[in-house]
Amino acid sequence: MPITNTDAILHYNVGVFGQAGYAVPNWSNDVGSLNPTIVDWVQLVGRNLFHIMHHEDVDLRIPPSRNTLERIHKLYLRAANILAGRAVPPGERNMEVSHVRPAGEVFRVYPVPYFKVRNSFLKRWAELVLLSLSEAMQHTENRKEMEVSTAFAGMVGQYLRRVYANMAIELFGKTRTEAMADGFILTEADFAAYNPASFFTSTEMVDTVPRLDYVMTEDRLELLAEGILVTELPADIGPWPTNLSNFYSTLRSGSSAASGSTTTGATSQSTTVTGPVIPAAPAP
Repeated sequence: MPITNTDAILHYNVGVFGQAGYAVPNWSNDVGSLNPTIVDWVQLVGRNLFHIMHHEDVDLRIPPSRNTLERIHKLYLRAANILAGRAVPPGERNMEVSHVRPAGEVFRVYPVPYFKVRNSFLKRWAELVLLSLSEAMQHTENRKEMEVSTAFAGMVGQYLRRVYANMAIELFGKTRTEAMADGFILTEADFAAYNPASFFTSTEMVDTVPRLDYVMTEDRLELLAEGILVTELPADIGPWPTNLSNFYSTLRSGSSAASGSTTTGATSQSTTVTGPVIPAAPAP
């Protein structure tokens, strides 16, 4: 079983996937959970990110297509519905077991392109989702057997909320006030009017042909698409080889860092359509 000794997103350095810069979330030494909601959420978000990150948009520097943005929209709504619907506020009693308890499950991860992704939007959004998955896998509520709290929902949900707000502001011309409002969602009219060329620079709208040897077939991705138990990942899994900790540990002989560790457009009219509300993240 791998021991990561780092808090960074991990490099899935296996064959051609390692060369292509694939990544997995960081579970630290927390390999599984007794909490069915956390297991469900990690599976749902991980699988959806896997399919989003294997779309052709990932290889292109131009703005993502409507297809990809709608998939992200649906993932946000699905994940937010789970968090909003299952999180228990501190003033409510938790459901508790009497004679039985969940068996517990080992976390399953879905390696995705990340370190060499050319599309700046999708790389940054993938990073936020991988961080959210890592927070969920390492959260103390994996010991809770039946419930998750609004504190958990706010902690892991803040990353997806940031993805969605960033998408709305930078690609759909929404104001920050609109995009960060509770219950905000994009509408069908917003997607129909999507036209990044109206406010992106000409440089951002043109790209060269990416390398084609990292375009994976469905058969080649079959094992990854099923998910891999974290206990079955390579023992030497670690951060991306080019990282700040390695640089500073060699530059400064007195450094305490261990090798490999890491500590627009015009606004649109507001809509009355609302979506699920993720609880606020815990205060510092």
